Amino acid sequence: MRAVRLHSGDKTLHLDEIEMPVAANDDQVVVKVNACGVCFSDIHVVDGDFGDKPRPLTLGHEVTGWTEEHGNVFVYTPWGCGNCRFCAAGSEMICPDSHEAGMFDQGGYADYMLVPHRRYIFPLGNLDPIDSAPLGCGGLTAFRAVKQALPYLGKGKRVLVLGSGGLGQYAVQYLAAMSDAEVHVGDPDPAKCATAKEIGATEAANPADLDGPYTAVLDFVAGQKSLEDAVRLVDRQGILIAIGLHGGRVPFGFGAVPMEAKLTTSVWGSLGDFAELIAFAQKEQIRHVVERLPLTDAAIAHERLRKGDVKGRFVLVP
Repeated sequence: MRAVRLHSGDKTLHLDEIEMPVAANDDQVVVKVNACGVCFSDIHVVDGDFGDKPRPLTLGHEVTGWTEEHGNVFVYTPWGCGNCRFCAAGSEMICPDSHEAGMFDQGGYADYMLVPHRRYIFPLGNLDPIDSAPLGCGGLTAFRAVKQALPYLGKGKRVLVLGSGGLGQYAVQYLAAMSDAEVHVGDPDPAKCATAKEIGATEAANPADLDGPYTAVLDFVAGQKSLEDAVRLVDRQGILIAIGLHGGRVPFGFGAVPMEAKLTTSVWGSLGDFAELIAFAQKEQIRHVVERLPLTDAAIAHERLRKGDVKGRFVLVP
């Protein structure tokens, strides 16, 4: 079978011919990959931002596939140890000994993929097996962040989404459907602002042109400038949620942030979150821009993603 892998000592994507995986016990599942989304986290893996892990490594963690037992399925890919208190609660994405597919274990840029436990398999139902692939990380990460913000939102409240890329576009739609708050978007790209308005945002503009305060701010960039904007725009007793991985840092302490504002992070999503998101997506139409590329174009997808040459999400199709 084919697999797009990182080898030791370089940052090049290699299209390799390797042996098909084989299930070692009844709990493991070999999935025929339908599609695998391309996430900016994949770029971080290539660049070594998550540490030096064993190679060769097959990338990819936004996976839909097919099994004889379930038909078309999602694969939940933040695999935990299965034994700690976080795993016991279904929050395997924050397990201290996690081995996420495509980051620390073999992922879905391939024709087939070995899934270590059946609990990671979720039937797709009526969802498209290719276009829905990005829900496995991009959609799930945004869903969990929105759930953290919901207790702060209600009629007359305003919520701000910073960054209207793939994840931000999901968040706008979730917020519009799940809350009564007014949804605003901050992004320096006019085209992304226009898209945000099309999918449910009341207002969208460059963050420099926005006036706070906002009860909740969801920062899907979390670079230095965006976090500074987030602190400036969040209300007293509001919540600021950092989701992006762009390395921003802001001072924290009395007087450094609005009084009694809560600053937190949000990471991927739990098994329960994923089940909720799939049920939500099966009932609600989620609008997102998906560009399909063949598996052989993985390097092209990465190059374009680095340049920002994407309107929504790339999906690789074997």
